[in-house]
Amino acid sequence: MRLVFFSIFLCLLSSVNALHFYLDANQKRCFIEELPTDTVVEGHYRAQEWSEQLQKYADNPELGIVIEVQEEPSGHVVVKTTGPLDGKFTFTSHEAGDHSICLSTNYTSWFSHTHIRLYLDIVVGSTKPDVEQDRSHVSELASKVRDLNQKLEDIRREQQYQREREEDYRDLSEATNARAVWYSVAQIVVLVVTCAWQLRHLKNFFEDRKMR
Repeated sequence: MRLVFFSIFLCLLSSVNALHFYLDANQKRCFIEELPTDTVVEGHYRAQEWSEQLQKYADNPELGIVIEVQEEPSGHVVVKTTGPLDGKFTFTSHEAGDHSICLSTNYTSWFSHTHIRLYLDIVVGSTKPDVEQDRSHVSELASKVRDLNQKLEDIRREQQYQREREEDYRDLSEATNARAVWYSVAQIVVLVVTCAWQLRHLKNFFEDRKMR
């Protein structure tokens, strides 16, 4: 029973984002997802087009959805494809950081007034193994252990990513503090030199007046 409860707890750690939104035919909607390295992301979408005849959102076989995924740090395009009105997409992050997931329609006319309702589910985490293929080779308990190992590996990557971010922030803070200290020292040196120059100038001025 403890193993079952632990399995359920680890399964809840995967990030799942589900939402629906509206857009025009010539619009593009983007979402930012922060991912560690080597993380598998699976998305499922379903689009419906407003029908004036039916006065409701309905399926249109001619409607296609363009999916584009880009790694923000490098600008590398991971996915760029056009799918049907109901489909899925999967990609693996090669760099740690923000990833933009953009969706638009295959309509190219800028004068189109078609309205689209788009449902989107995004699951962040390793994909499950092909259970049907491995059913003859491993037992049910071994399959559960493998799932647990995959979840633990996801947690380890996330922790490593957070440690790398903390190190970057610490280095940036130390560099900023060092620059602030040197700036203060430079101000003090400038003030001392200025005061010495003024005192010397005043001394020479009074000596000249006294000689006269």
